[in-house]
Amino acid sequence: MTQKAAAGIKESGISLVAGGSGGIGTAIVRRLVRGGKKVAFTFQQSDPSALVEEMGNKATAHRIDLQDPQACRKLADDLIAQHGAIENFIHAAGPHVPMVHLSKVSPENFADQVNADLVGFFNIIHAVLPSLRTTSGSITAVTSAATARYPKRDGLSAIPKGGVETMIRALAAEEGRYGVRANSVAPGMLSDGMAARLIDTGELDSNALQVTMDNIPLRRFGTAADIAEAVAFLVSEKANFISGQKLNVDGGYSV
Repeated sequence: MTQKAAAGIKESGISLVAGGSGGIGTAIVRRLVRGGKKVAFTFQQSDPSALVEEMGNKATAHRIDLQDPQACRKLADDLIAQHGAIENFIHAAGPHVPMVHLSKVSPENFADQVNADLVGFFNIIHAVLPSLRTTSGSITAVTSAATARYPKRDGLSAIPKGGVETMIRALAAEEGRYGVRANSVAPGMLSDGMAARLIDTGELDSNALQVTMDNIPLRRFGTAADIAEAVAFLVSEKANFISGQKLNVDGGYSV
């Protein structure tokens, strides 16, 4: 049995990770490569050179603005030309989202966030979907536990990601006839990734962190590696009858 087969991951085509240079995205790239996948990942600002070097010839980085539909189509065309097909698409992209009451968010800032999270997701899905149909591939979007249990001041993140989850269900319903599966993974509070940035910026102080931890039945924060394991499961053959679902990886926060 090959390493890929042992990991339950298909052996053909390439996996595309949007936002592969962020905290969660990096963990996903590492996990898929460890399972034997060839991976292409996108980035916009974070320097991907260290990750590319770490992955050797098993991962490539591609700078792209997901709000540019033409750039998304070109990336998809290039990957298909180089690798034959896109087999799995994982969406882990998204800008830093400040925690702020919605009453203090300007219409312009709200539109910017929706464009970055929701429109960007649609643009890249629109580009890769034809190839996913040929491979009966999978779509996995990293969203947020806040779409199920809303914490105050998280609207800029939760609202667009709720739209992403709705799009995932729509894709599962419409694309299942081609064998395409679509699911989402909803992280709770993590010690790395977005949560780490909120802590670093002081938007979450020690009191807020304690309140958050008290609301988690497991009484601890998760890690990006926890999210990567969930993603690896959903793209694997072990999950080949799972579609249209949201997997909360939040220590029980959403119950």
